[in-house]
Amino acid sequence: MNRFATGRNLWIGMALAMAAAGTLPAADDLPKADTILDKYIEVTGGKAAYAKIHSEVSTGVMEFPAMGLKGKMISYSADPDKRVMEVTMDGIGKILDGSNGEIAWATSAMQGPRVKEGDEKAEALLEATFNADARWRDIYQRAETTGVESVDGKDCYKIVLTPKTGNPVTRWYDKESNLLLKMRVKARSPMGEIESDSFVSDYRKEDGILMPHKLVSHVATLEIALTIDSVKHNAEIPKDKFELPDEIKVLLKKPK
Repeated sequence: MNRFATGRNLWIGMALAMAAAGTLPAADDLPKADTILDKYIEVTGGKAAYAKIHSEVSTGVMEFPAMGLKGKMISYSADPDKRVMEVTMDGIGKILDGSNGEIAWATSAMQGPRVKEGDEKAEALLEATFNADARWRDIYQRAETTGVESVDGKDCYKIVLTPKTGNPVTRWYDKESNLLLKMRVKARSPMGEIESDSFVSDYRKEDGILMPHKLVSHVATLEIALTIDSVKHNAEIPKDKFELPDEIKVLLKKPK
């Protein structure tokens, strides 16, 4: 689900090293990308099950093992494009990242508040799309199957998705189960353009939808693990939860 896309805004530079590539078959031998993407929706619950969900609240734990850091995560998202993710890290404090459908923002004790602009804003708004997997045709202008590669010993179809704005996204779907196992993005951040890989696993059913509950990301020697403990669909979320924080409102009032 898109909560992992949301989480990526918090650790966009913390992604996995490139997995070993397999042999690429001839293009004519590969199934079309739209067939694979549609089948993913089918095997994880079907369009009807996705259509019944209009909001989500998930909780979990985020860890930086090498740094000995651990924190609690709670993510709120709602149809069509609102989301807020809060992570409270021991010894660091609270980190927030969100979008109200028009403005993408982030704030933390380490970096302070900031409003995302340009490509970073476009990518954040795209990632905030609720039920993005089921609505991929609305988000991406092109989807291509580019080959077969191995991910954790499993042959996967490699799909490149090109959004209307921003960099392409690459995904790997298990040939046998058709489940998503890996994602790669090259995203904008305050540190510049950063490529990140993420591995998803531990699929479990939540209200009829098979969802990953584990995400592990690396960049260089840094590893970040996100484990989802609970998911509540169609939960009642207070409207003010998606309001801009006061410090973000102050930034917006300042002349550019």
